[in-house]
Amino acid sequence: MSVSQPTELSASPPTPRSSAASYLVTGGAGFLGINLARHLLARGHRVVSLDLADFSYPERNQVTALRGDIRNTDDVARAMQGVDVVIHTAAALPLYKPEEIYTTDIDGIRTVLQVAHEHGVQRVVHISSTAVYGIPDHHPLFETDTLHGVGPYGEAKVAAETICQEYRDKGMCIPIIRPKSFVGPERLGVFALFYDWAKDGKNFPVLGSGNNRYQLLDVEDLCDAIYLAATGDCALVNDVFNIGAKEFTTIKEDYQAVLDYAGFGKRIIPVPAAPVIWALRVLEKLNLSPLYKWVYETVTEDSFVSIEKAEHVLGFQPRYSNKQALVRNYQWYIDHLHEFSGQTGVSHRVPWKQGALAIAKWFF
Repeated sequence: MSVSQPTELSASPPTPRSSAASYLVTGGAGFLGINLARHLLARGHRVVSLDLADFSYPERNQVTALRGDIRNTDDVARAMQGVDVVIHTAAALPLYKPEEIYTTDIDGIRTVLQVAHEHGVQRVVHISSTAVYGIPDHHPLFETDTLHGVGPYGEAKVAAETICQEYRDKGMCIPIIRPKSFVGPERLGVFALFYDWAKDGKNFPVLGSGNNRYQLLDVEDLCDAIYLAATGDCALVNDVFNIGAKEFTTIKEDYQAVLDYAGFGKRIIPVPAAPVIWALRVLEKLNLSPLYKWVYETVTEDSFVSIEKAEHVLGFQPRYSNKQALVRNYQWYIDHLHEFSGQTGVSHRVPWKQGALAIAKWFF
């Protein structure tokens, strides 16, 4: 399915509005949320964060941090007071239970959009995902390609975009951002598995040859794109935009940059994909896998999107390559390791459990 008509690529990039505004960031205590808060504060904006988690960052005194659930109308209405723009980053990620994913990612966005509509908030920037493309059969992917979510998370992200279109039809401006997997300060999750092996001087296995191209994204570049969508002319930005790094090579080469930076002389080691994927499927059913289906079913294939539309319409200019983004995130991981050592969970804020990979680590 497709939920948006493409904007002509010949359009001039919008000129951002310069006046300070009040922003509500749902999921403001998450990885993307805190990076957005810092991005907005640096530009003189008031920031309200709504999140189930505590906003436990040094910027706590600069942000109106509210604890609440995006599925709860009263919580969202409380956070919406005096808000000019909403940036909707809150989501239940793929390792959450299906019920949590569906209610948070579908019911949650409907609640946010309805409350925004009732409060006269005209612009909501929705952070979607390239997971809406499923397991594609061609590259690069374009915003007009058919959507086919894999698993509860992908399905919910597709449904959420459909809800966005419903509220566009009511006159709201709702730019949709589809970012590739992004890394940067505060990012742990699945990337912490790799960084843990790198810091301990281990080789790291990749499924297949590792010669496939897998585009990533630095969170600073993502924040730039979101801000352009939040401040640009609605006639241009009320659309869908792929966001990713402009410079990327292969998984083997890009991830090798981190092992080289770690300084132990270790290598990315290709392993046969088919038997490992079957093993991961079994481990996932037993709740012993640190990875979910969309990760291990796509990691052996090319995965990259066209960012031409965002470049021409938004004026998006990514600054970081895959290698630079990964190395930058790894250095942040090393610098802050003492703060999250021993923690695990299912969000991007904490490392994911190694699961069966903890055993495999001994052999590399």
